[in-house]
Amino acid sequence: MVIELIVGIDEMKGYLRVDFDDDDELIGHFIVTGENLCADIARLSVEELSEIPSSKIAVMYAVAYLYEHREDADHHQLTISLRSLLEGVRRSVF
Repeated sequence: MVIELIVGIDEMKGYLRVDFDDDDELIGHFIVTGENLCADIARLSVEELSEIPSSKIAVMYAVAYLYEHREDADHHQLTISLRSLLEGVRRSVF
């Protein structure tokens, strides 16, 4: 089974301005983590989230934050920022 990512590795590397392959695996893990985090905050499945075009921005924001702050990430602040980005698509109940 192939899982389609909301954001591809090459697109994310372009956004991060990373032009080397050393961090590809790390960025890939951050993409999956960002997708799951955004889906949890939006109270949607990753599949449902992937159908919403604006969700890509939230996932890219999460990945960029995790990549740039991998030593000192403030996960509470990240969650608050993502909640603001996803407020328009967030399901009110599970």
